[in-house]
Amino acid sequence: MNPTATDSPLPLPAGFLLSVVMPVYNEQATLRDIVTAVRAVPLPKELILVDDGSVDDSRKILAELAAEYPDDVRVLEHPHNRGKGAALRTGFLAAKGDLVVVQDADLEYDPGDYPTLIAPILEDRADVVYGSRYLVDHRDPGRERDQFYHYFGNRLLTFLSNLFTGLNLTDMETCYKCFRRSVLEQIVIDSRRFTVEPELTAKVARLPVGIWEVPIRYQGRKYSEGKKITWRDGIAAIAAIVKYRFVT
Repeated sequence: MNPTATDSPLPLPAGFLLSVVMPVYNEQATLRDIVTAVRAVPLPKELILVDDGSVDDSRKILAELAAEYPDDVRVLEHPHNRGKGAALRTGFLAAKGDLVVVQDADLEYDPGDYPTLIAPILEDRADVVYGSRYLVDHRDPGRERDQFYHYFGNRLLTFLSNLFTGLNLTDMETCYKCFRRSVLEQIVIDSRRFTVEPELTAKVARLPVGIWEVPIRYQGRKYSEGKKITWRDGIAAIAAIVKYRFVT
């Protein structure tokens, strides 16, 4: 990932602020690089880092980053690991921006795509935008995809989610989800782990909001590089897709 890659800056409303919510769990190898990449995007923003009980040096690095960038970096902590869903709930409640975007703490997703994600909302064409890894992205046609079984699993989960929600997404499991903060204020996250993705999608689908997808750049990492999601999370996601079709 190129940490300084950005699209052309957008015309922004007066006083605009983007909240970037980043769950962190044992990401000492990439934390500094991803924070540098987020801060390089030329948009008014706050970065909310939620340490979810890391047991490596992540918490130490986060304290250093908060001290180094006190104007736009905030660190929140969970004393014990509670999962991505719990970290997002903590971050969303703390967000002050007009729009809120989710950012993983690894280097799979490029913060240079923020202008692409927020544009449909700023243009009043959408209230929620998903960044799809599977739409054609002419800016970066040669990037490496996930391994086949990750690709197949993601497409299967997206199909099942669409079946239960009535949406027509290509990438429900994407990290890059951008919301008007007013939309998030209508949602209470129940999930603690990666099942937060189908839960958010199901709950957004019930609201009278516009949902768009845009292509994003993506560089999948391997388990040897710290990837955490497993087949067990896929099984849990299927259960969550069914559950949140009926549970509000």
